[in-house]
Amino acid sequence: MSIAFVFPGQGSQAVGMGKDFIEQFSAARLVMEEADEVLKQKLTKLILEGPQDELTLTENTQPALLAISMAILGTLEQETGKPAYQLAKYVAGHSLGEYSAHCAAGTFSLADALRLVRLRGQAMQKAVPVGNGSMAAILGLEIDQIESLLKDFTSANHLCVIANDNSPGQVVISGHTVAVEEASAKATEAGAKRALLLPVSAPFHSPLMEPAANAMKDALDEVSIQEPKLEVIANITAMPIQGKEFISEMLVKQITGRVRWRESIQHLAQLETDHVIEIGAGKVLTGLNKRIDNTINAFSVNNPSDMDEFFKLIA
Repeated sequence: MSIAFVFPGQGSQAVGMGKDFIEQFSAARLVMEEADEVLKQKLTKLILEGPQDELTLTENTQPALLAISMAILGTLEQETGKPAYQLAKYVAGHSLGEYSAHCAAGTFSLADALRLVRLRGQAMQKAVPVGNGSMAAILGLEIDQIESLLKDFTSANHLCVIANDNSPGQVVISGHTVAVEEASAKATEAGAKRALLLPVSAPFHSPLMEPAANAMKDALDEVSIQEPKLEVIANITAMPIQGKEFISEMLVKQITGRVRWRESIQHLAQLETDHVIEIGAGKVLTGLNKRIDNTINAFSVNNPSDMDEFFKLIA
C-alpha cells in the first residue's frame, strides 16, 4: 500500500479552520503556539476568530494554511505514534501547499517554513500593483485548447499564461488584467462553460511574479535545507525532486511557473499510489484528485472525525 499526503493552497482558508484539532489535541496546539511565537502575531486568534478579510490577506493566508496543515499532520503523528515519513511515501502541495509538503518531509523546520511563506505572501502581493494583474478560472475546455487561444497573449505588456492545470476541464489563467479579461472572453467563444474572474489581487504563477521569485531565491539561500525524508512532487515538474540541491530552484521557479496539479496526481497514480490524502483546510484538492484519477482513493482530513478513515487504512 502506498500513501501520498497532499496539502492545500490559497483559496482553502476559512475562519475557524482547524478549530477542533486545536481544542482537542496538544500536538495541534504546540504547532499553533510556535506559529504565533515565530511570526510575532496572534495568528491562532486570527484563524479561529477572523475577521475573514484579514485572514484572506495573502501574507496572512499563506502561514495560516501551512500552520493548520502542520497542526493536523502533527496530530496524526501524535495519535499514531509514527512520524510522517512512516505514514506516507510521497507528499505534494498545491502552490503554497508545496511548502507544507516540504515541512512535512523535514526539508524545512516549522519555523523556517512559516517565515518563508510569510515572506512569499508579502513578495507576491508587492510584485504587481493592485489592479494591474488578474486570474480567471476557465471551466469546460481542455488545456491544449487554452494553450492555443493564449498564443496571442505573449507580449510584455499584454501577457496571459496558464497558471494552474488543476484537473481535466479546470484551468486557471493569469496575467495582465486586460489580457486575462480578453482571454476569458475568447475562452467563452471557444465553448468554455464558464470563465470566472477570481477574487485575487495579483497574477500568481505568471512571469509578472518575477520580483517575488527573486525575493524567494534570496530568502531560500539563507535557510537550512535538509534532505527530505519523503519524496516531494514539485509543482513545476510534476515529478519527485531528485536531491535537495534542486529544492530551492523548484520553489523559485514555482512562483512564476505553472502549477501542474493534474500531471502531479497522474504521476502519483503511475507510481502506484493507492491513497491520496488531503491534510489541511477544506476539500478542494480531494475534489480535483477524484476528477483526475478515480482509481485513487482520495479523501481529506480536516476535522478529527476524518481521522478514523485514516486509522483504518494504516491498521
